[in-house]
Amino acid sequence: MSVRATVLPVVARDGHRFAMQARIPASPHSTLIWHGGMGIAARHFIPFADAMAARGVATFVPDWRGLGSSSVRASRTHDWGYRELLTQDLPATEAAIAPHLGDLPRIIGGHSLGGQLACCHLGLAPESATRLWLVASGSPYWRAFPPRTRWWLPMAYRFLPWLADRRGFLPGRSIGFGGNESRSLINDWARSALSGMYAARGMDADLEAAMARIDVDANAVVLAQDWLAPTSSSRYLLSKLPHSRHRIDTLDARALMARPGHFEWMKQPKAVVESLLRPA
Repeated sequence: MSVRATVLPVVARDGHRFAMQARIPASPHSTLIWHGGMGIAARHFIPFADAMAARGVATFVPDWRGLGSSSVRASRTHDWGYRELLTQDLPATEAAIAPHLGDLPRIIGGHSLGGQLACCHLGLAPESATRLWLVASGSPYWRAFPPRTRWWLPMAYRFLPWLADRRGFLPGRSIGFGGNESRSLINDWARSALSGMYAARGMDADLEAAMARIDVDANAVVLAQDWLAPTSSSRYLLSKLPHSRHRIDTLDARALMARPGHFEWMKQPKAVVESLLRPA
C-alpha cells in the first residue's frame, strides 16, 4: 500500500509549537492519533506508524510538550502539567489533523502515560474517537501493582515530585526515569499514582467523572515482562471506563520476537499492530 510520510506543524493556543509525524496511506480505512509515553519523542514511534499505515490506518504521532520538536523545554522558568496538555496541545493536535480525517472512523491511543492522557482526553471530548487503543499503559496507582512492587512505589511517588520541585524540573535523563519533565506534570502524575484518581491542577473538569461516561471499544496490549505497566495496572485504568467494552491481550517474547518489556516493542511493532487490529 502506498503511504505518504510527512511532518505536520502544530501550534497550540498559548503559542507552543511542535511537530507531528504522519503516515497516511493512499486509501485509509481509519485514523489513529497516537500519544507517546513520558520522555519518548514521536520519532521513536515511526516504525509503529509505518506498520499501522501499511495496514490502512492513517497514523499521527505528535511530540509532547518539552520533547523532540517542541518549542519549549522543562526548566525552572518553563513549567506545565496535565492542564496544558489536555486543554492546549491535544486540541491543537486534533485541529491540525482535521483536514486529513474526512469521515473516517477515529481511534485515539497511546503508550504508557500517553494512553492515560488519551483516556482523559476522550472523557473531555467523547466525540473525538470511537475506539481506544492502549499499549503498555496502565494507571500508576500503587495499589494496582503486584505486592513485590507495591511496597516501595509510594516512596518513589513522593521522592520524584520533591526532586522536581527542588530542581525546578525532573532531571529524568540523569536518573533514568522519563525525560527531563516539568515539575507540574510530575506532580499531577504522582498525585494519580498515590490516590488512584486522575486530576489536573488548575482544571475544574472532573476527569474521573468524564472517563466514567466514555462509551468506546477499547483494546489494550500488555507486555509480559513489563513491570511499569503490568496487567493489574491496565485493568485498573480500564475500570475507569465502566461503559466501554474492552479486551486485554498479553504478548510474550515468542509473540513479540523481542523482550516483552515496556519499550522494546517500539522497534518491532508487528505483533502489537496485529493485536490492536484483531477484531473483537
